[in-house]
Amino acid sequence: MERHIDAPVVPEKVKDLKAGDYVYITGTIYTARDAAHKRMQEALDRGEELPFHVKENVIYYMGPSPAREGRPIGSAGPTTASRMDKYTPALLDLGLGAMIGKGKRSQAVTEAIIRNGSVYFAAVGGAGAILSKCILSSEVIAYEDLGTEAIRRLEVKNLPVVVVIDSNGNNLYETAVLEYCKKEADRQ
Repeated sequence: MERHIDAPVVPEKVKDLKAGDYVYITGTIYTARDAAHKRMQEALDRGEELPFHVKENVIYYMGPSPAREGRPIGSAGPTTASRMDKYTPALLDLGLGAMIGKGKRSQAVTEAIIRNGSVYFAAVGGAGAILSKCILSSEVIAYEDLGTEAIRRLEVKNLPVVVVIDSNGNNLYETAVLEYCKKEADRQ
């Protein structure tokens, strides 16, 4: 099913999304990769505020390339989400609404998604130049010294993603394999 949602995301919208849904996101999202997640975790451990309000927001695991002239950002493809897995349950428990990346997630992340009614989206790896066309603006808001791994606030319009893990824990990577195997068995 094709869906359009606004970011930040409201729990009612996230709850309606199902693994396999095609979703177009419009609104404000944030970027953060490994180094930024490490710093955010260190801030939480010290009892400090995070650089942005996490509740109901979306984090895109992406480090952009330099912007071309006249563009707000360069290539903006997803990075492997599992690199953030050790930090993700704590952010989900703070109310993080959704994540965008590529690849599988750990069982701990899946359990935190279910516990908090969140969702994990995948963006198409290798399509960073195309995805960047959905980004209207980009502003570094924290950890500028990290370069491409700094936290950015992005304004996006119709950013295409696919629901991989929905709020009930249904995982497209698992269900797609089962469906493929069933079709293969039916052919034989």
